[in-house]
Amino acid sequence: MSMTNRSFRRFVAPALLALAACSSAAQAATYTMFKDPNCGCCDHWADHVREGMETEVAVTQSTDMAAVKDEHGVPAQLRSCHTMIVDGYVIEGHVPAAEIERLLAERPEGVRGLAVPGMPIGSPGMEMGDRTQPYQVIAFGDAGMSVFASYE
Repeated sequence: MSMTNRSFRRFVAPALLALAACSSAAQAATYTMFKDPNCGCCDHWADHVREGMETEVAVTQSTDMAAVKDEHGVPAQLRSCHTMIVDGYVIEGHVPAAEIERLLAERPEGVRGLAVPGMPIGSPGMEMGDRTQPYQVIAFGDAGMSVFASYE
């Protein structure tokens, strides 16, 4: 059974346009990472986002990261070393690029951001050979906190 040109225009073309729009939205957003000038893992994580999302990440140095986190509403129990703002969302710590892409595509209601608390070994920017620790990506915002993704 072959698909007619009319069927393609009616069903497949809109789906392809929607996918392209999601991809373009993620690429068009501004990515600004705030980090302490003395933190090297933050730079490794920014490289992960640049490569994984094929985007630019602007870096802003701050010697008062607690103030940055307070300003952007990062809950104390979810804090890590760096904070990124992208398209109105807060990304705290070593969140994998794939989860940032998913957040930007799905835009779940009541979610203000994603966080990987602490600095788990094996998370993006915290690679140490074959060593890894399980960790979770936590969504936070008006809807409270919930597990967005788990990494074993």
